[in-house]
Amino acid sequence: MNPLQSIKMALRSIKGNKVRAFLTMLGVIIGVSSVIVLVAIGQGSSKDITSRISSLGTNLLTVNIIGTDTVKLTEDDVGKFGGISGVKDLSPVVSGRVTVKNGAESTQVSLTGTNSSYQTVRDLQLNSGRFLSDMDDEYRQKIAVLGSGTAETLFGTDDPVGQYVQVNGTSFKVVGVLASKGGALGQSGDNVIVMPLSTAERVVKNTSVQTVYIQADSEQQLGIVMARTQSELAKLFPNNQDNYSVVNQQDLMDTMSSVTNTMTMMLAGIAGISLLVGGIGIMNIMLVSVSERTKEIGIRKAIGAQRKDILLQFLIEAVVLSSMGGIAGVALGLVLAKVVAVAAGLTIAYSTAVILIAFMFSLATGVVFGVFPANKASKLHPIQALRYE
Repeated sequence: MNPLQSIKMALRSIKGNKVRAFLTMLGVIIGVSSVIVLVAIGQGSSKDITSRISSLGTNLLTVNIIGTDTVKLTEDDVGKFGGISGVKDLSPVVSGRVTVKNGAESTQVSLTGTNSSYQTVRDLQLNSGRFLSDMDDEYRQKIAVLGSGTAETLFGTDDPVGQYVQVNGTSFKVVGVLASKGGALGQSGDNVIVMPLSTAERVVKNTSVQTVYIQADSEQQLGIVMARTQSELAKLFPNNQDNYSVVNQQDLMDTMSSVTNTMTMMLAGIAGISLLVGGIGIMNIMLVSVSERTKEIGIRKAIGAQRKDILLQFLIEAVVLSSMGGIAGVALGLVLAKVVAVAAGLTIAYSTAVILIAFMFSLATGVVFGVFPANKASKLHPIQALRYE
């Protein structure tokens, strides 16, 4: 019997037991679609984070102060970084969590206290109004720039510019609204409020700068600026190297890519377990099929069918089941990934290689788990099979 006839017989057998065939394929469908959805979300998040970091430029350094009880970085200390040769601009940051209210509307958001350079260094765009000025920081003005998410929560579709909000019980005038930055890994970058550094220090009751963004004149000078920044920090905080770090954009991108890739592989591995479960389901159903069709096998052997013909027939039936499940799983995975992206506001990135690997793995599942039932069927003695009830 040629393979084409075996495929036709396999399709007839599947068509004759539609519900059983669907339930058999369900494990493969879930496994393949899960792999596609999870990998698409993981790779999309990685791509989104990388693009956000790279959009800030390749000439940016980030100084992070860890454990501010031990190491305290003041505004005067930050000013010393500005004197480093090759530094174009810098922006210190004091941060915290605050409650912002507008009438009956209230929300908790991230507070960023900084200077006017923050807009340029962090490549921020405005939807309306203006950003902070040096004068706002100098005179400790009670003004704020809202993230797009904060503005929408507190004011809906109204323009907040010129209106007032309560930040931890103190009234602040809204002077601008930032353009949306979107989200990554389920976290929104729009639920923020930005105010002058000197004002923010009073709000969070902390004068220690936790982060400093340093922009070099060019990518070529970044290494020199980084070395000099580390040297300056070593002078400021001798024997406290564990309490601060200096990272550049490429280091940050490499770290984030490594983390998201590890998460993606872990999620794909978990989803792949469903394929193994689906394979076990295929093997169980094929064993049942062998028992049900024992007399048919006996008749075929009695009229001249070889062992390889019986083996091929049942093996092809298992592969047809797994391949149909694989195709359905791919289609379902592509649709579900899009639905999840729209519903949760996530970025997704389809990978042709992952889709092909998931489908080929489903085929391999059919072969691996179909061999045992097919081999059992091919070994049946024709006389014993014909006498089977």
